[in-house]
Amino acid sequence: MYQIYSVYAICTFAAMGGGLFGFDISSMSGVLATSAYTNYFNVNGGYLQGAITGAMAGGSFFGTLASSFIADKIFQTAANGIALLVFGRVIAGMGAGIASAMVPVYQAEIAPKEIRGRVVSLQQFAITVGILVQYFIQYGSSFIDGGPKNPNQSTLAFRIPWGIQIFPATLLAVGMCFVPYSPRWLAGQDRWEEAIRVLANLHGNGDIGHPKVLAQYREIEEAMTFEREVGDSAFKALTQPRMMSRVILTVSIQMWSQLCGMNVMMYYIVYMMQAAGVHNLLLTASIQYILNVALTLPAILFIDTWGRRPSLLYGAFSMMVLLFVVAILEAIYGVPNPRTDPSLNHISWLIIDNPPVSRAIVACSYLFVCTFAVTWGPTSWTYASEIFPTGIRAKAVSLATASNWAWNCALAFAVPTLFQKINWRMYIVFGVFNLCAFAQVWLTVRETKGKTLEEMEEVFESGRPAWRGVSRGSRLDRLQRDIAEGTVKVRLSGRRYQEL
Repeated sequence: MYQIYSVYAICTFAAMGGGLFGFDISSMSGVLATSAYTNYFNVNGGYLQGAITGAMAGGSFFGTLASSFIADKIFQTAANGIALLVFGRVIAGMGAGIASAMVPVYQAEIAPKEIRGRVVSLQQFAITVGILVQYFIQYGSSFIDGGPKNPNQSTLAFRIPWGIQIFPATLLAVGMCFVPYSPRWLAGQDRWEEAIRVLANLHGNGDIGHPKVLAQYREIEEAMTFEREVGDSAFKALTQPRMMSRVILTVSIQMWSQLCGMNVMMYYIVYMMQAAGVHNLLLTASIQYILNVALTLPAILFIDTWGRRPSLLYGAFSMMVLLFVVAILEAIYGVPNPRTDPSLNHISWLIIDNPPVSRAIVACSYLFVCTFAVTWGPTSWTYASEIFPTGIRAKAVSLATASNWAWNCALAFAVPTLFQKINWRMYIVFGVFNLCAFAQVWLTVRETKGKTLEEMEEVFESGRPAWRGVSRGSRLDRLQRDIAEGTVKVRLSGRRYQEL
């Protein structure tokens, strides 16, 4: 069967799994303001809306229990009541959960160290594109039968956006047949001939004797040998102190990527804009989704230049400041909801007839999204996928991703109630979360740019504090140079390469 060996093409296609994630994330935001949705399901904020939105994230948490990318969408589209809608979103979430956990691992194992951050960031870019495309499908569908304010609007206003998710899922399922296995996975299965052949096709233009190919092979072999000598099972290895600290770190980073407040901006941007006194809700919110896509591009291009640690530090600090500004503006210029408009009963605090303040809040929300898109969005996926040994990488990343979805689910459920109960104070809560994230990153996150996956042991076991940085250069570069100069020679012997 024909297979693709361009790293960029492979990782771009695999990132379509992130696109499914994005489609699911915004599958609610654009329909919340339509009469078709609110009248058909009789939902107006609060715990019930939180449960419907959070069902998808809850299903994603248990995504390892599912294997379908297609059947999951049908139940949402055909929903004739809240029960079937929630069930459909749970099943949909399972498929998205599988993809969101496995795609970054595959991308990291396929890519060379020089562009690993870039290609893993394609996962986040695909997520943002999925969010944007789904939102504009919803925006266009909202004009069915005269627009979102028509009390007799057809249910096609929400069925079309939900049903169209079937197509990218089908494309991903078919297309994955044409990409190679990860060479590190093949090595872990003792399929060494296949592993060296994939490495050669990926990084040596098919030349098995290429110094870069032989250097990577030797690093993988040494790492596999060490892991097998230790002899721990994958789950036991995860609980060892030297690995547990990394597990806690990646779980925390994924947790902070949700608790930073981006969840509010994606799921409930319509509520935020309503509270700010914005009238053209769907159009104003759509600008935010465009910015989310556009500002992810600089991260893809430069994450391997400026590094992971600076991205996380700058992002946490900037998002904290922006959230505090929004809280201050709403606290000073907002008033309790007078309850004169039934469509705003799900919000307890409003900015009324104050366009400058409304515009300032919208600007802060845009800047917040831009900051997340450049920093935490791509970096949180990249970091988790690169710091673990091959034998436990998939399981460790699954735990980290489960943390993402667990907090995603909790916030999706809680935020509508927070809009009602604590209104502007909610932004202070998320600002404090960003302060905590900044502190943890400063103390524990080590820089990984320019290092191979097999060098992460040196990075994390060096004994240097995280804020002191790591040594420059890569062991792989030195080994590749030695092979090219003839100082180190390798030859094919049976099923293995041996040093002469």
